[in-house]
Amino acid sequence: MTIEIQPVDPYDDAAVDAWWDVYAAALRADRGGNAVLWSLEETRAELRQDSATFEQHAFLARRDGTVVGAAALALPLKDNVHVADVAVYVVPEARRTGVGSALLAELETRAIARSRRTFLAETGWAASAAADGTGHPGVEFGRRHGYALALGDRESVLDLPVAEDLLDRLAAGLPDDDYVLRSWTGRVPDDVVAGWAELSSSLDTEAPMGDLDIEAATPDVAEIRESEELVAAQGRTSFCVVALAPDGRVAAYSQLVVSGDDSSAYQWGTLVRREDRGHRLGMRVKLENLRRLQQELPGTPRVVTYNAESNEHMLAVNVALGFHPSGRLAELQKRIG
Repeated sequence: MTIEIQPVDPYDDAAVDAWWDVYAAALRADRGGNAVLWSLEETRAELRQDSATFEQHAFLARRDGTVVGAAALALPLKDNVHVADVAVYVVPEARRTGVGSALLAELETRAIARSRRTFLAETGWAASAAADGTGHPGVEFGRRHGYALALGDRESVLDLPVAEDLLDRLAAGLPDDDYVLRSWTGRVPDDVVAGWAELSSSLDTEAPMGDLDIEAATPDVAEIRESEELVAAQGRTSFCVVALAPDGRVAAYSQLVVSGDDSSAYQWGTLVRREDRGHRLGMRVKLENLRRLQQELPGTPRVVTYNAESNEHMLAVNVALGFHPSGRLAELQKRIG
C-alpha cells in the first residue's frame, strides 16, 4: 500500500483540520489527558502567518486515501539557518507501518535541499517514566533514525490560584535594592522593547542547552513585533514583567501567554542577565507576573512550563512557587555535517 505525502495549503480548512486531528490523536495516544496541545485555531493562525523569521510547512500522509499521518517542517530564516525543526505524527492505528519513516524522510530531504545540516525534534512522555525516554515510542523512533537525546526537559504545572499568603511569604524574603519592576499586558512598550529583544534573544544560549547545536540569536525588535502579531491572531494574551537595573537596562524578564481556547497559561521565558544574577530577580519577576495574571484573569486554571533538567536554579524557583512535575520532554537532534 503506497503512502502518499502532500503539502497542506494553510488556507484549505479541511486539510488543516485533518492535520490537526492527526497531531492531537498522536499526542493524546502518548500522554492521554495530560497532552499539551495547541488548539486548532492557534495552529491555523501559525500556518497562515507571513513570517520573516520562520518558514513553516505542513504535510499530510494518506494510505489508500485515508489520512494516517501528519508532519511539520520549520526553517529559521534569520538565525540558526543551519537548523531545521521537524515533527512527525502518526495516528495510533497506523504506527509501525512505515508512515512515520516516510514522513521523516520527506522532511529531511526538503531540509537538506535548503542546506540544513542539523535536525531538531521533540517528544514527550509521562513524568513517572525513565528520564532518558527508554521505551517511549517517540524516543525509540528517533533513535532508529539517528536522533540522539540532546537535552532533557521537565514539564511542570502550577495549579491556580496560588494562595496570596504564599506569594507574600516568598516576596518577604527578597532583597530590597534599586531594581524596579515594570509590568504590562500585551505589546512590549516601545521604550523597553530593544532591551527586551536583547535579553530574550539570548535565552537559547544562556539557558542550559545540553548538546543542542544552537547559536546565539541576533536581537531584533521586528521579530518581537512579529511574535506579538501571531499571539494576537491566535487570541492569546501575553503578560510580561521586566526588572530594570539602576541604569535603566532590562536586567530580567518573564512572560506568560494565556491561550484563548483552553485558558491555560504557558511560561514562555524567564531569564536574568548574567551580570545581574544573584539578586533573586528570577523569583521577583515570576511572582509579579503570577500576581497580575491572577488579578486580571482569575479563571486561569494552571501554568505550564518547561525547564532543562539541569537548570537546578529555575527548577528550585518553580518548586517554591508550587509547580509539580507533569511530564518529560526530549529535545532530539541529528547532525549530518
